[in-house]
Amino acid sequence: MANVRNLFDLSGKVALVTGGSRGLGREMAEGLAEAGASLMLVARREPWLTNTVTEMRAAGLACEGMACDVADPAQVDAAVRRTLEVYGGLHILVNNAGVAWGAPAEEMPLDKWQMVLDINLTGAFLFAQRAGRIMLARGDGAIINVASVAGLVGTEPASPSTIGYTASKGGLISMTRELAARWGPRGIRVNAIAPGYFPSRMTEKVLPLVEKAYCEHTPLGRIGQPGELKGVVVFLASAASAYITGQTIVVDGGATIV
Repeated sequence: MANVRNLFDLSGKVALVTGGSRGLGREMAEGLAEAGASLMLVARREPWLTNTVTEMRAAGLACEGMACDVADPAQVDAAVRRTLEVYGGLHILVNNAGVAWGAPAEEMPLDKWQMVLDINLTGAFLFAQRAGRIMLARGDGAIINVASVAGLVGTEPASPSTIGYTASKGGLISMTRELAARWGPRGIRVNAIAPGYFPSRMTEKVLPLVEKAYCEHTPLGRIGQPGELKGVVVFLASAASAYITGQTIVVDGGATIV
């Protein structure tokens, strides 16, 4: 039986994190690297990506980066190939890249709906497909899809309507279960994380509208804080969760249980 410290050790593992240049994606990537993994970060905006890679290297973490539109199959292929060229393998995929667009469902522009689905859901599928081929050939791997409590329950009434975001996150949770069922017998574990409200660029305009009500009905009485996703992603990426697949771990202070 392994020592518990060894169960969480990611030394020798390679992790690709989409949307890893800032916010929650950067936080989770940092946690994986602190546990010993080598990182390949992909993001759309190269200036933010370059800064993050530089800062992580300065902190002594193994990190490379590549600009990538996750909805473009050719760019996804290139990012996975680059990961193999740099590190020689790929063991962990974190599908974190995501966007939202606020508009009432009856007024949602179709092109904005499509944009959100392309990035949040199709992009995650493309990376899972490409990375999955490598993991399946080796017979092991961990895929972690970053969903949202919005994929499980309705959004706060005071918040802007984000029907595309909600639909994409619900789809991501379903995709997690299907991939887990199909790939589990072949050594691949697929799980999801569903965060509640955390401070981020995506939520900066929404939090002032919903934070008071959210905290009042949340058992822990607050929104998420920086660092509170690190342990979850390391757990799901490591041998500590070796018998867990197809699950969605909700990180919301208990908001969805009441």
